[in-house]
Amino acid sequence: MDERLYNQVWGMFEDLARTVAAYRSAVDFADSRREKELDEALSDPRSRIGGQGDAAREAARARHSELVERAREVLDRDLAQLTAESEVVEPALPPAYAGWDNPVWHGYRVPMEIPMAARLGDLHLPEAPDLRIPMLLRLPLERGLWIDGGGSGGFGDTFADGADPRHLAMETAVSLAARLLAVYPAGEFGVHVIDPAGSAARALAPLVDTGVLAGPPARGAAGVEDVLSRLTSRVDLVQMALRGGASDALPPGYDTSEQLLIVNDFPHGFDDRAVTRLRYLADEGPSVGVHLMMVAAREDASGYGPLLDPLWRSLLRLTPVPDDHLADPWVGHAWTYLPPRVPQGSQVLRQVLAQVADGRRDLGR
Repeated sequence: MDERLYNQVWGMFEDLARTVAAYRSAVDFADSRREKELDEALSDPRSRIGGQGDAAREAARARHSELVERAREVLDRDLAQLTAESEVVEPALPPAYAGWDNPVWHGYRVPMEIPMAARLGDLHLPEAPDLRIPMLLRLPLERGLWIDGGGSGGFGDTFADGADPRHLAMETAVSLAARLLAVYPAGEFGVHVIDPAGSAARALAPLVDTGVLAGPPARGAAGVEDVLSRLTSRVDLVQMALRGGASDALPPGYDTSEQLLIVNDFPHGFDDRAVTRLRYLADEGPSVGVHLMMVAAREDASGYGPLLDPLWRSLLRLTPVPDDHLADPWVGHAWTYLPPRVPQGSQVLRQVLAQVADGRRDLGR
């Protein structure tokens, strides 16, 4: 069932991409044809005076309107079909694919198996703002995530209401981490947090209060060093075992669960050695089950110059507010990403995390 729904969501994603591409192509054709006909009308001296030129221009505009209207009719028909499909699919999604407002969370139970994918938000195009496609990413994650907390550039007037972009970015990170914790079997996914200055305490409260973190958020340079050291050693150990063809030779009782490191306020608390270890985790970690989620503003690390460009490029950039920066693999539209949001006043996220914590306690972890 999960695979069928996953394929159906991706089918809707592709259908919408191609439908909008066809509409945009038709409008571009209509525009170019109108301009060509107007140029031809103006190039004839006889048509520039009297009513003959006016009639030619009016005819060109009428043909343009007719072509655009036809294209819009086809688009509206396809959008209606996709909307009807979405209205059937969305309520049927399992927790891993469902939004936080889906009633399926009220019957949540800690899963026994890892799902194919997890929902990281929604996507939409300007031609169909009300039709939102779930953004599903295959598990285990193949690359790290970067939640862009930059408050300047790229977001327009989104933060004009005084909202703190860094706090919103951390809330998005917590929502995503909670989703990953919820869709993995008990004890199969661990979350570590580096918060050098303690600035994310309020956003991290759901994770800290429910006890689902692998340990308290790391503070200061010493905390950064400790967490990075343990995780890089883990990557080294598993890589050596795999390269030696002896994955079963890990120490007895070794925790083989997937691990996620959330880094807030980068590069605060990071020296050059810590930055090198972070880049190592971003490059080598995903292949052995150690994943990175950066909550950072790129401009804060501008002092490193191009040194960190490979790090930013290796991460999938997400935003705490709607932003049209993601491209589809078929026609390359700029899709607007909508971050996952817990409904105002809802306790669903804390309730789910409490069940995750209970499942761990039952396992003695």
